[in-house]
Amino acid sequence: MIQKQFLRKKQDTQCRLTFILPENIWADSVYVVGDFNQWDKAALPMEQDAQGRWKATIEVAAGQVYQFRYLCDGDWINDNQADAYYANDYGGHNSVVFTDSNPTL
Repeated sequence: MIQKQFLRKKQDTQCRLTFILPENIWADSVYVVGDFNQWDKAALPMEQDAQGRWKATIEVAAGQVYQFRYLCDGDWINDNQADAYYANDYGGHNSVVFTDSNPTL
């Protein structure tokens, strides 16, 4: 699941994205990897909250489209509630999040 919060800054609008995976994801480590962090596999680690859900938050530019995936103990998984899915160069699909309140495909 992805929660979106739009924030007005002095000269632009940012979108705070909170990525949430359920507590039934059994893993030692989970990362959010995507366009917003140049696909750096260690840039955005997720942490477990008191209920056991995996969470990570990042602020990105509003009005953009970002592709991402979760790296869960070395295995790539998608967000089952992403805004869309785009084919990737590896024969699979990336999750997609739109940071516009009225996206067009």
